[in-house]
Amino acid sequence: MTTATLDRPRVNTPEPFAPRPRPAQPAHVIRDDAEAVSVARRLAAEFGSESALRDRDGLLPLAELDAYSQSGLWGITVPKAYGGAGVSFATLADVIRIVAEGDSSIAQITQNHLALVGHIDLDGTPEQKEELFGLVLKGIRFGNAFSEKNSKNVAAFETTLVFDGDDVVINGQKFYTTGALLSHIVPIVAVDPVEGKGYVAFAERDAPGLTVHNDWSSFGQRTTASGSIQIANVRVPRSRLLPVAAFDRPTAAGAISQIIQAAIDAGIAAAAIAETIAFVRTRSRPWIDSGKETAAEDPFIISAIGDLTLRLHAAEALLERAGRAIDRALADPEESLVNAATVATAEAKVLTTEVAINASNKLFELAGTRSTLAEHNLDRHWRNARVHTLHDPVRWKYYHLGNYQLNGVHVPRHAWS
Repeated sequence: MTTATLDRPRVNTPEPFAPRPRPAQPAHVIRDDAEAVSVARRLAAEFGSESALRDRDGLLPLAELDAYSQSGLWGITVPKAYGGAGVSFATLADVIRIVAEGDSSIAQITQNHLALVGHIDLDGTPEQKEELFGLVLKGIRFGNAFSEKNSKNVAAFETTLVFDGDDVVINGQKFYTTGALLSHIVPIVAVDPVEGKGYVAFAERDAPGLTVHNDWSSFGQRTTASGSIQIANVRVPRSRLLPVAAFDRPTAAGAISQIIQAAIDAGIAAAAIAETIAFVRTRSRPWIDSGKETAAEDPFIISAIGDLTLRLHAAEALLERAGRAIDRALADPEESLVNAATVATAEAKVLTTEVAINASNKLFELAGTRSTLAEHNLDRHWRNARVHTLHDPVRWKYYHLGNYQLNGVHVPRHAWS
């Protein structure tokens, strides 16, 4: 990856941003779980080398994202029947966790793409699966135009579509559009105002009337470019219109979306703990009352590192457990198995949230004042954890988990549960 900064596009700038070119060569096709994990480890090491620089200078990860999607990792959940590896969702969680440890913004850019691959499998026709899965395996990236900034809640969509011959025409505004700026196709969630049904329309990134703004200004996950979109009479062929139906019946769609979010948080925690250990070993001074020669011999620091590591490993174990539960629910989408997957994923999300925030906060307590210097940019881990864990408030997960255990009430099935 290049270290040049002067000619690289930045986040939150007013300049128009042209759609990214489609890949000149088809992406690599990963064949099995082991290869997926191996590729993720290689890329995470590459992404991690300049993650602090990209965050500090607000550099969009253009070359990194191309390498990521061309590696084949964006297609690992495409079913084997359509040419993909069809990896376990435990493997997917591990892959995202590994990539997020290298750069959590890059890992988040994948989130909606992978969730959409799951939706295509659950709601698409055989013809749509053949086309869209084929595009994914070639290296085409899906962005998203789902959430809306001013609607009543996250599931109250005001973007509408009307049917017009072989097309639909869409109008609306979107925000939190992670991945859209750098995508090749922008799936838009819109509602038919006549029947009230929701759809996902797969629009070309350069479709007339579709304007993606590079206006993401959050203090964390800065280089996800999760800005806004204006949709003015955008036409999409009906053949690329999928119903949002997976939540109307028992499916693992919600758990699939959530396990990716949880894996990102686990990766942030792992990166924060690794940075803490490295800083304590090489830069921190022992406290005056410890009587030790190095900070790494301080018994309180040693104990705290042990506690953080234990909690991270517990979170990772719950991630793997949730992935196996999702696999079972996909194989047999029976109500109890789907609920078990949703519960297991919610438990993982609670623990990954807690360890990400705790580890990125403890970093400074354990590493000391010099760790706060701007030259290290270690605060990016706390900023990333604080922002990304807001995606789905865990206070409601505690409630749903307790309500299921105490009263037998199944956890709601949607993308935020």
